[in-house]
Amino acid sequence: MRAPLITLSSDIGQPDYLVGAIKAHLLRINPDFQLVDITHQIPPFHFSQAAYVCGTATSQFPAFTFHLLLISLYEQRSSQLLLAYHQEQYYLCADNGLLTMMLGEKPEIVMGIPFPTDHTPNTLEIAALMGRTVQQLVDGRSILSIGIPDVPYLEKRPLRPIIQADFIDAQIIFIDSFENIVVNVRKELFEQERRGRPFRIQFRRDETIDRISESYADVGPTGKLALFNSAGYLEIALNKANAAGLFGLKGYVENSQQSQLAYQTVRILFG
Repeated sequence: MRAPLITLSSDIGQPDYLVGAIKAHLLRINPDFQLVDITHQIPPFHFSQAAYVCGTATSQFPAFTFHLLLISLYEQRSSQLLLAYHQEQYYLCADNGLLTMMLGEKPEIVMGIPFPTDHTPNTLEIAALMGRTVQQLVDGRSILSIGIPDVPYLEKRPLRPIIQADFIDAQIIFIDSFENIVVNVRKELFEQERRGRPFRIQFRRDETIDRISESYADVGPTGKLALFNSAGYLEIALNKANAAGLFGLKGYVENSQQSQLAYQTVRILFG
């Protein structure tokens, strides 16, 4: 049997000692755990970014990988963690709505893993509880025998673009380290709504793009472009420059004020 593969995602931040301490607690449970970092840089309370980054990454792992999501652990008052199984992957996360937002649907199986009754666990205690739960599965216990079956849990819908006959209003769900902008429009949706029509992508300062590029090399230095990234999402960039910073664009935040939406959305016009 291969050593258990465990991914770690969090909003802790890389400089914090907690990232190393979490790994130490997990390795004390089982020194054979293979720990893989997805990210520890999720901005606090940015559920749409967490859903995009973690959902896209976790789906690429081998079957029966365990994904530990230490994100917005205290967003909601809760007495449990969630253990889910979906499309041959295991997920452990807080009961805060991220699970359904990330997967885009209800998981096949969801179990509640109760917290201790005498206190609210801290981050290291939550990580250890996740690790012990993984170890029970590794030891051969059925997921249906761990925790509380059919438990009620918080659900959040994935962030969806607004679709009209002649345009799509898309939200910015991720800005990478090069300040390229990713919006929540996949290639399939784009072509479905386009229906062969001309289009233009419009964003801050009346900037527009009217073609889809294959790579950054399709334009010269500082030229703007749009392409579909390796995850299949529409990305807006400047070749060798910082698109988000130059155009003042920001990641979408739920319940934003109306005045901020122009900085967090992109419109795709057809016809």
